[in-house]
Amino acid sequence: MSKHHAGRHRAQNRPTNPLGTTTGRTTAVLAVSGGIVATLAGPASAASASAPAPLVAPPSAPDTVAVAAPAASPAVVAPSFGEVGFHSVAPKPKPAPKPVAAPAPAPVQRAATPQVSRGTARPAVSVSVSAPATSVLAVAAQYAGVPYVWGGTTPSGFDCSGFTQYVFNKIGVSLPRTAEEQRAAVTRVSTPQPGDLVFFGSPAYHVGIYAGGGMMWDAPHSGAVVSKRAIWTSAVTYGRP
Repeated sequence: MSKHHAGRHRAQNRPTNPLGTTTGRTTAVLAVSGGIVATLAGPASAASASAPAPLVAPPSAPDTVAVAAPAASPAVVAPSFGEVGFHSVAPKPKPAPKPVAAPAPAPVQRAATPQVSRGTARPAVSVSVSAPATSVLAVAAQYAGVPYVWGGTTPSGFDCSGFTQYVFNKIGVSLPRTAEEQRAAVTRVSTPQPGDLVFFGSPAYHVGIYAGGGMMWDAPHSGAVVSKRAIWTSAVTYGRP
């Protein structure tokens, strides 16, 4: 800022012409005053020009407003079927293995042991039947139901040996008339086959045609008919015509 200096005054002189003195004093005062003003104005201007510009405080920084960070959005998990790629899935625990039952032991098959009959001598069942035997049995079956007639040798009535003689004659084999005669005329066999003759007693008192499986065709006795029936005793022999 510029300073103001007070004006200086000359010492009073000896009185003179008042008018001239006043005028001269006034002129002198104005001259001195103008010089002082000029002197003061120069430094003032220089001071004004050289004085540094007043420091202006920089505008204060605006107050910083704390802005809260936006809250994190909750994670959105898309359904697995809409996503592309593979996701690791924790494997489910494997179930405990089921107990395995031990297989039941296979039944042991034992070879069948043929049973031997001790109380009877019945022949074993024949597996196959020859053509002549089949013919003999077929002819014998044709006369099922014919009544027993003592001494009969025709389909009107048969006795036991008359029946066997008639049947074998139909297939071309000739036999004697009685049971004992027939037993003597045939070949004795221990293993009979269907179509062989079976004889009861020795000498034979009855005869029939072996049908296999312990069965025979015969004309049994009075009041009965020709039929296929079981051999009732083991006291028999067999012969093949």
